[in-house]
Amino acid sequence: MGGFYRFLLRRSVNMVIVLFATLILTIALLGPTMDRILRDSIKYYIIEEVNSKNLKFPNEVERQKYINERVEFQTKALGLDEPWYSPKRFFNTVVKVMLLDLGKSNFLTSDSGSSNVRDIILEKLPKTVLLFTTSTLVITVIGLYLGSFVASKAGSIWDRFNSAFAVFSGSFPTWWVAMLMIFAFAFTYHIFPARATPLTPPSDPQYAADLVYHMLLPLITIVLVGFGSWAYIVRYFVVGILGEDYIAAKRASGIPEKRIIYSHALKNAAPPIITVVALSLAGSFGGAITVEAVFDWPGMGKLYYDAIGVLDIPVIIGLTYISTVIFVITVFVTDIVYAYFDPRVKVA
Repeated sequence: MGGFYRFLLRRSVNMVIVLFATLILTIALLGPTMDRILRDSIKYYIIEEVNSKNLKFPNEVERQKYINERVEFQTKALGLDEPWYSPKRFFNTVVKVMLLDLGKSNFLTSDSGSSNVRDIILEKLPKTVLLFTTSTLVITVIGLYLGSFVASKAGSIWDRFNSAFAVFSGSFPTWWVAMLMIFAFAFTYHIFPARATPLTPPSDPQYAADLVYHMLLPLITIVLVGFGSWAYIVRYFVVGILGEDYIAAKRASGIPEKRIIYSHALKNAAPPIITVVALSLAGSFGGAITVEAVFDWPGMGKLYYDAIGVLDIPVIIGLTYISTVIFVITVFVTDIVYAYFDPRVKVA
């Protein structure tokens, strides 16, 4: 058991290192842009304040002097008088973000009006979890049964058709298929709304049902694009298991083929399949930016798209960090499960 705890400690340290490195790289890439935007914002709001209060000055020189003094004061108050890479600012930024103190958004707000980045992300996260967790579960169920079915008929017309469909569906970008689905089912047949953002306010009792209804078209699109490839992956693992000697022994003992496939082969192929499911689900928490943007689904992907459009650096950094945290934790938990049940993983 000591080996397992050493493995657990090593993975925990690796997780912290990955989070720290991701955060440093993100800040290094966005730091200069963040400072420039903040300085421009300070100057803009001070000029707006001067105009709105209709402050009087003897001449333009005095007016500009007042503005420059206010800008300099606010710049020092926010610590922008030092470069972003100065040890003090850099360390404070890294520590704050790692402790989920993500600061305030420059341009975006939550539905409740909060400009706190953490509040904005926490408001969008459940929508992304709802859409992509549901779609991942549907794709997994369809893929498991379809993949197992074609694996039992390797080389048949069903197997070839599944392989061809996996290549065909995986060849088209999801955003392009999404646009076709909107054109067909929103504009041509008027079955689903074109925008996935419900108009019902969250306080309305009908909001949950309205949200699910608006989610159906994005859900169908993601499932349509993804289940073929997933079925092919399951087929690959199950075909490998069906070639094992113990499967031949079970067939010789008269066990029905259906039971062999779904109770024995699929069960033994489960570890790598579960890994793929976990990683797919973790990756989706960041939100498929293009899918959510096309459907206007109010999740993290759409928030990412909006933040990039207006260069809202605090939101971009917060989303990148939260997405990385979720992904790393998922990988960490998957490694623990593997190491607990398979000692060979710890040795590797």
